[in-house]
Amino acid sequence: QVQLVESGGGSVQAGGSLRLSCAASGYTYSRYCMGWFRQAPEKEREGVAAIDSDGRTSYADSVKGRFTISKDNAKNTLYLQMNSLSPEDTATYYCALRLCWSSQYIYWGQGTQVTVSS
Repeated sequence: QVQLVESGGGSVQAGGSLRLSCAASGYTYSRYCMGWFRQAPEKEREGVAAIDSDGRTSYADSVKGRFTISKDNAKNTLYLQMNSLSPEDTATYYCALRLCWSSQYIYWGQGTQVTVSS
C-alpha cells in the first residue's frame, strides 16, 4: 500500500524559510510523478510544484523563484524548499503521487500545516 508522509511544517515569520519533506513507501512503479499542493482555509486546493520521473519541474506562478521542488530517489523522499515566505503561503501542504501517463494524482499524504506570520 502506497503511503506518503509529510513533515517539516511549522510557524515562521514572513521572509523566513521552511523545507517540507514527503517520505514515500509501498509503491513499485518505475515511472511516477509527484507534486506539492496546498489548501488555505475557505480556498480551493491549488498545485504548487511538480516533478516528473526525469526530474523536470514546474511551479505555480505564485511560488516561482521562491520554492524549489526536488527528490531523492535513494531515500524515496520528495522535498519542497520554501524561501521568502509570506502570509499568503499559509496553508496545509500536501504531497501527492501519480503515474506519469495519467494526469490524476491517486495517492495523497495527510498534510502538514505551514503558518506564516507578518
